[in-house]
Formats: sequence, structure tokens, C-alpha cells
Amino acid sequence: MSEEKNRHIAFICSKGDLDMAYPALIMGWAALGDGIDVTIFFTFWGLDLVTEKRVDRLEIAPVANTSFKMSMMGLPTGNWGIPNIMGIIPGMSAFATWFMKMKMKALGVPPVREYMEMLSDAGANMYGCKMTVDMFDIKDEDFLPCIDKVVTASDFMDMTDGAQIVFI
Repeated sequence: MSEEKNRHIAFICSKGDLDMAYPALIMGWAALGDGIDVTIFFTFWGLDLVTEKRVDRLEIAPVANTSFKMSMMGLPTGNWGIPNIMGIIPGMSAFATWFMKMKMKALGVPPVREYMEMLSDAGANMYGCKMTVDMFDIKDEDFLPCIDKVVTASDFMDMTDGAQIVFI
């Protein structure tokens, strides 16, 4: 009798914006809760999610973010492109970041750093992209403890053979 292999999902995090951090974290946590193996690969600006200097300074940028809705702040939007117009106002990124963090906290959603710890403690495997680490001159000591190691894209592909891969 052959042993059945556990389901496996892998996320590639390539963006360092606050609103792009949560999809992989939330889905990864849900997958772990369902007994699914989780691997997360951080590349390019996605490395901001797992570096000490950046993890607590992630922002949401309303400029050129076509999905950013001012209506989430209780402001009417219509179809006039108000999110992009409002985004050019000085301090709007800081306001949007504060607002999103406040909404997430009210929902009981942990900050990114805490989510990383939770995922690591629950058994998620997390890796930094070697090419990006070399390109940005990131050192091992710059990473949060949740990073298992730095691997090449090829290594990541080998580790996640047969996994469902989600690119964020």
C-alpha cells in the first residue's frame, strides 16, 4: 500500500506593500489549519515582509492602485478616478496605511511580523530568493527568524514539485 502525499501549496510573494502582504499570510494560515503543507518564497520587494528593517514599515500606496477604494474610508467614489486623484495629496499613503492597519486590528488580524511568527511556529516553510538577496545585498542577519534559508528559484521549484503555486 502506498503512502498518500499531503496536499501542498506554495506562495511566491513578490510585492512589499501592506495590502500585498496579507493574501499569502491569510491563505497560508488557512491552509495550515486544514493540514496542507505551506511553503512561501519571498522575492524582490516581497523580501520586505521578512526583513527587520522593513517588516514594520510596510505601506499601502493609493496612487496608481486601481483597486484602492476611497469608499472603504467612507468617502464617495463614483466613477471619477478619485482614488488616484486623492492619492497625490501629501500624507495620503500614511493615512491609507494607518487606516488599513486600524481596520485589520479591529478585525483581530495580526500585524505582518506576528503573522510570520505564527506561520513559522505552525510549520510553514519560508525561503528568501538567492538572486534577489544577492542583488539587494541582504545579509542573513537582516532576516526575521522565520526564514528557513535562502534558496535559488530552481531549488524552490524542486521543493514545491506537485504543489499548487500562487503568485502574489
